[in-house]
Amino acid sequence: MVMDIAERLGLAVWVKDLKAARSLGRMGNIHYISKRLNYVYLYVDGRKADQLIHRIERLPYVQRVERSQRTRISLDFSKTINS
Repeated sequence: MVMDIAERLGLAVWVKDLKAARSLGRMGNIHYISKRLNYVYLYVDGRKADQLIHRIERLPYVQRVERSQRTRISLDFSKTINS
């Protein structure tokens, strides 16, 4: 049996009201809520990300939504040492 792993996308959602922001859990998995900076970091399904971002941006308590830049960052940390 082969299990298909869904691609996740991280979103930083800047909000006006943290209490209302808990309802974002219906759209994805809330990873972190910052009380000081008023943002919620949540993971959503990568295939449905564009639709979800559009829905999240229309919520009255949301200021802006930022996508994770992790896919654009090179994770190759090996160095060649020339001696």
